[in-house]
Amino acid sequence: MRDRDYFVYILASRTRVLYVGVTRDLNRRIREHKQGEFEGFTKKYRVHRRVYFESYRDVRSAIGREKQLKRWARDKKVGLIEAQNPTWEDLSASSADQEFSDQQSIPLRSGRPRSAH
Repeated sequence: MRDRDYFVYILASRTRVLYVGVTRDLNRRIREHKQGEFEGFTKKYRVHRRVYFESYRDVRSAIGREKQLKRWARDKKVGLIEAQNPTWEDLSASSADQEFSDQQSIPLRSGRPRSAH
């Protein structure tokens, strides 16, 4: 993952409660969710399995996409997740991070998702 990337991500609990967020440092943010470092929704409902993410170069595009996903109905978010991750695997606990790193040579346009897992 490159320094200038921003990430929109979806987390899920084991019972599939969903959370949508945005960050500049995806690995650090997911680790914070997993360790329950902050009081709030994700800690209360144990929502810390990364089931989907997208990468953007432009922070405004990433924030815009986060807001868009938060407005979506649950079934539409589920469809987005299942299109890329049908088994709802925790992507932060697999080889997905290495797979994502291998794709860094792919050109990225501002405002477009770089990769969706």
